[in-house]
Amino acid sequence: MPVGRDGWFEAAKPIEVSGGLKARSQRGAIGEQWWSRHFIEILEGICDPGRLARGRAYARKGQVLSLSVAPGTVTSEVQGSRPKPYKVTITIQRYDESRWDAISSELASQALYRAKLLAGEMPTEIVEVFDALGAPLFPAELDMECSCPDWGFPCKHLSAALYLLAEAFDDDPFLVLAWRGRTREELLGSLGTAGPAYDALAVEHVPLADALDGFYAPGASPAKLREHGMNRVTAPPDLLLRALDPPEIRVRHIPLVDLLRAAYRSLDGGDLPTDSAG
Repeated sequence: MPVGRDGWFEAAKPIEVSGGLKARSQRGAIGEQWWSRHFIEILEGICDPGRLARGRAYARKGQVLSLSVAPGTVTSEVQGSRPKPYKVTITIQRYDESRWDAISSELASQALYRAKLLAGEMPTEIVEVFDALGAPLFPAELDMECSCPDWGFPCKHLSAALYLLAEAFDDDPFLVLAWRGRTREELLGSLGTAGPAYDALAVEHVPLADALDGFYAPGASPAKLREHGMNRVTAPPDLLLRALDPPEIRVRHIPLVDLLRAAYRSLDGGDLPTDSAG
């Protein structure tokens, strides 16, 4: 059997897939948010560029059939040139409860971290919090396996799954944390109980009769809001989808929540459709 670029066998054209998971980015770099771009930078530092390029092509073509994130493990199925899809597994260290208790306490002690996480955002400083506790948020290396016969690292099937994972991080930053072992619900719940209560914007109680002159004045000045970064905390348009459990419904193998997320984003800052007939 002749040797091809993809390993000891000759590369063949993949079987076309209908309804596969397709990368939104059809050209250029993949990853919109800083956390997904950071993940891509790690991949590009440890993986063969040529194999990553072929993986991007697979991701954009829609060859990834499924992608699932669980504590410590990402699993995926990718359609290659053979009838049976290849099974992909990507593993990192899952942090235990004691490690997560320390992380949650540190995050809860910082008002800005709590505010942004509760708004569905990932503060850039969170990487330093994890590093300081000896528990890196992003892995420096990955334990990856694919059922294909390619001995290269990573094969194009793994690469395709990794790029789709980066876009999944774009959609939901809490997946980065879930991969390390703490779900969105668990983390947000711990932020509400760990550490001191957030009182940066607390206003001293004054009887109404003594406060009529300034009744409509804000309780905190704009300078105080800027000091605590509150002016930078915005809710993403799909925050409701992130807060609720996704329905177990798929449309042509695509999760319904992914289709709804695109619709929610289209409404962000846009005009609602109007009835031309009046």
